[in-house]
Amino acid sequence: MSPSEHERRLTLLATFGLLAMTAVWGSTFVLIKDVLNRMPVADFLAVRFSVAALVMLALFARPVMQLGRSQLWRGLLLGVVYGGGQLLQTWGLSLIAPSVSGFVTGMYVVFTPILATVLLRHKMDGRVWLAVLLATGGLALLSLNGLSVNNGVWLTLASALLYGLHIVGLGQWSRSGEAFGMSAVQMVAIAVVCLLATAPHGPVLPPDRSTWLAVLYMALVAGAGAMLMQTWAQSHLPAARAAIVMTTEPVFAAGFAVAFGSDLLTWRMLVGGGLVLAAMYLVELMPRRGEGALPAEAIHHEV
Repeated sequence: MSPSEHERRLTLLATFGLLAMTAVWGSTFVLIKDVLNRMPVADFLAVRFSVAALVMLALFARPVMQLGRSQLWRGLLLGVVYGGGQLLQTWGLSLIAPSVSGFVTGMYVVFTPILATVLLRHKMDGRVWLAVLLATGGLALLSLNGLSVNNGVWLTLASALLYGLHIVGLGQWSRSGEAFGMSAVQMVAIAVVCLLATAPHGPVLPPDRSTWLAVLYMALVAGAGAMLMQTWAQSHLPAARAAIVMTTEPVFAAGFAVAFGSDLLTWRMLVGGGLVLAAMYLVELMPRRGEGALPAEAIHHEV
């Protein structure tokens, strides 16, 4: 096999691997919705991320120890931001349909360049405003009930804003060769935030075997395992292609929700979801500032 053929096969394998992991991420919306019928939000997240943090610390103890003090503090701060986003997103999901949650969460792709403009004084491409208009129209179709919007949508939008802030911070602070160490530190911070949210009683453990299996699936397969697959896949793919593949996460979320009977396929889901996806692609395909800069989707899933 020639080197070029070997590289093509690796690229194809990495693309399918990343697509499979994106499908796994999409499947978690329906699973979480079901688990929340049996566990409080904060307790579920505390158990999920505590398991994931312990596994990642066991796997990446050396990379964590090699981080400098400033990077440790930065990782902890980023984890706190991401943990807040997880709490808001999951509380929102408990109030709205999984498909709506998936598309609204994807708004972080649009929020990221806006936050970079406000916080870092980056020049914002005019296409971002078009993306905002498309996304706003899509969200209106997905979530408006008359002239009111479900509180779950507002909570999920707030989580998307925190995810955008996390992406901006990670883009500024991440360094080559520190991905595993930084991810493990962030996972610990996320677990601590979620454990604190269960105060004063502390976390309630999953009540039955099926709930434990769902929590372990999300902690190990959709968490640590997906991060390892993504890290390997992105080493063989251009960042833009990786981002485009991962932008299909809301599509998988909606597909699983319809397939398992959590949602009905309606014209509002198709058109509204399509407008949000169009906004996401528009932002992801914009020229990047700086060589090697990762699009928002690629950075978001590093945790």
